[in-house]
Amino acid sequence: VATANILKIEVSDGIIAPGFEPEALEILKAKKGGKFIVLQADNDFEFPEMEYRMVGGLGFMQKRNDKICDASLLTKVVTAKKELSEQAKLDMVLGMIAIKYTQSNSVGYSKDGMMIGIGAGQQSRVDCVKLAGRKVATWHLRFHPKVMALKFREGVKRQDRVNARVRYIEGDMDEAELQQWVKNFDSAPEPLTEKEKSEFLSTLDDVTIASDAFFPFRDSIDHAKKLGVKFVAQP
Repeated sequence: VATANILKIEVSDGIIAPGFEPEALEILKAKKGGKFIVLQADNDFEFPEMEYRMVGGLGFMQKRNDKICDASLLTKVVTAKKELSEQAKLDMVLGMIAIKYTQSNSVGYSKDGMMIGIGAGQQSRVDCVKLAGRKVATWHLRFHPKVMALKFREGVKRQDRVNARVRYIEGDMDEAELQQWVKNFDSAPEPLTEKEKSEFLSTLDDVTIASDAFFPFRDSIDHAKKLGVKFVAQP
């Protein structure tokens, strides 16, 4: 029921789960005017060992990625600092699981049991790091006092408020967009300066980054460090 209540207010198209409590099912059936997709998975289904894809008349076959991502993968610590807190282990496992199911190349940042930024499908791994990093910065800056204090006009919808906060953080609006954006508020908010962003981002700490392959160069780690990364999980 708790998960259904979260999905009720979040933008999503459907869910697949092994089962649904009756109350949760009623909540989900009402979402999107009854058009929300609810599918029940078969717990007894066994995936085949090999996967197949057809592309332009060509057939590809490979072994299914059945790797189990758990704490047993964290035993080989190659850095001078060997100790990992339980929270760090949780975030590393979470990151590995999340990027397993995203398009390679893939990198993800996690913190406190949440994925806070994923960058996938890029040809360069450092581009994945930077793409996900922008999402991390936006996530953290949503807790900046000036963002938290934005005074929206009565009647502005929840998703419109989310979008308005993101655009306020990004701050790269042209005049036409700015005029529309200001209509969300009782009065035009004072801009969030680059200095204020930089100072607030410096408070981000204990972040984990996970990659679906090893980082070949230190540029990825150097960039991740700017976003409070202390733990790295890579094959």
